[in-house]
Amino acid sequence: MEAPHTQATEAMTRLTLDSPAEMQELGRRIAELLRPGDLVLLTGELGAGKTTLARGLGEGLGVRGAVTSPTFVIARVHPSLTGGPALVHVDAYRLGGGLDEMEDLDLDVSLPDSVVVVEWGDGKVEELSDDRLHVVIDRVVGETDDDRRVVTVTGLGTRWSGAGVDAL
Repeated sequence: MEAPHTQATEAMTRLTLDSPAEMQELGRRIAELLRPGDLVLLTGELGAGKTTLARGLGEGLGVRGAVTSPTFVIARVHPSLTGGPALVHVDAYRLGGGLDEMEDLDLDVSLPDSVVVVEWGDGKVEELSDDRLHVVIDRVVGETDDDRRVVTVTGLGTRWSGAGVDAL
C-alpha cells in the first residue's frame, strides 16, 4: 500500500525595501513569527543584505552578542537573553559538500531548540526540515548607489500555512 501523498504548502510575500535599516526591520518582523525548530534560508548575492536581515532576526529574538557574518567561523550560536530560542547563524558559502559537510556542525541537534538561519544554504540544508522559511534578496547589480532590494519570503511546509508570512 502506498503512503498518502502530502502536498507542499507554501505561503509567500514580496517586498521592496529601500535601505539597510528597512532590511533590519524586516528581520525583526520575521523574528516575531519564529519559534524553536524553525529553519530559515537566506539567499542573495554578496552584499544583498543577508547578514543585515540576520542582525534584525537576532534583535527580534532578543539574543546575546552582535550578529555578524559567520563566514570564517562557519557557525555562531547566539543564546537568548529573554528565555526564547537561541539563534544559530550559519554561513554555508565555503561549504561545498552539502548536507554531508553540514553534518559536522550538528545543525540537526541544534534545530529542535533553536532558530537556525543559514546564509548560502540553497541546495545544502533543505533536508534538515520539510518546513522552512526561504528568504531571497535581489538587488541591483553593477556600479550604483541604489540600495533597493526586492525580498521574497516563502514559507514552505505546513508550519508556515497561516503563520503570517503574507502579512510581513
